[in-house]
Amino acid sequence: MKSPIPLFALILAGIAVIALTRPSAESAAVATASSGGAVVAEHALAAAANPITEEEVLAAQAAWGEAVVAIGAAKSAGKNFIEVAEAGLDALYAYDDLPVLFKPTLAAQDQFRGTEAEALSYFVRGVIDEDKGFALQPWTTVRFENTGIVLTGPMAVAMGNYYFTKPSGDEVKVEYSFGYIRGEDGGLKIALHHSSLPYQPES
Repeated sequence: MKSPIPLFALILAGIAVIALTRPSAESAAVATASSGGAVVAEHALAAAANPITEEEVLAAQAAWGEAVVAIGAAKSAGKNFIEVAEAGLDALYAYDDLPVLFKPTLAAQDQFRGTEAEALSYFVRGVIDEDKGFALQPWTTVRFENTGIVLTGPMAVAMGNYYFTKPSGDEVKVEYSFGYIRGEDGGLKIALHHSSLPYQPES
């Protein structure tokens, strides 16, 4: 019996189909709505000829974890951690290519971060008052445990748990879903990132 395809994969695959079936003259169009709408990226056709691999997804996950650790390490060392965070966002997220759907773990009032400035605020504090700087903990390691990776050609979705290690050695378990596209530079970029703490039933 075939395993069901996660909803995120169907959504992302649908975006790819839209992009690939539109006339080339319209391929640069981007349609959005304030509540979150469909996105058509102009580079989808070229990306389809270079499908994303599982190895690339694993490498992108490792790079994300290393970037989070590097931000906290920079702050602890008295270095410019904001520059480190900005470089990490530019390298890892697709804000320069298309709108990004990002729901961080510890975001309650401003749950969704549609701009790079809002994402930066979550990791190091900034334009959103509730942010404490998630990456400033600091964390010593981040490890991913994928429950599954779905490859759809020009896009990929991964879901599972990642574990953030404190200097004390204690781990914090967080649930994630990541959606990846191939960016203009040829590397993988995060177009969707949902993160949340595991459900805790009332005792």
